[in-house]
Amino acid sequence: MTKRTDGAVSINRRARFDYEIEETFEAGLVLKGSEVKSLREGRANIAESYVSPEHDEIWLINADIPTYGAANRFNHEPRRPRKLLMKRREINKLTGAVAQEGRTVIPLRLFFNGRGLAKLQIGLAKGKKTIDKRQTIKERDWNKQKARLMKNYG
Repeated sequence: MTKRTDGAVSINRRARFDYEIEETFEAGLVLKGSEVKSLREGRANIAESYVSPEHDEIWLINADIPTYGAANRFNHEPRRPRKLLMKRREINKLTGAVAQEGRTVIPLRLFFNGRGLAKLQIGLAKGKKTIDKRQTIKERDWNKQKARLMKNYG
């Protein structure tokens, strides 16, 4: 596994393709020691995970943080639900948007901040329709073609 310089452990690349991100938030995670060690090795997957508001709290569901080899019997369960730490105002905003407006909260990036704390960037999103996805592909292809033309003739 390659080491990233920006502190990112895992990035959900599919999120910006499948969803239109309206607003992003940064949340802390409640982790066990073996989970932090595993994250420091750069081993995590948030591609199939989602964020769920339950009982006035926000939870990260189905995120895969593999077991840490050296922790043997004190290891953690790889896909256990993990509580997210956010301000009450932000939690209320997210739960209200999910309940009333039908929005989705998705994890975008799992990283270590400047102080060495594990953080999760989550996004309040609206699902894209198939035609919107096609438009995204067209824009991406046009930008690539434009960059090639500028490089050759500009």
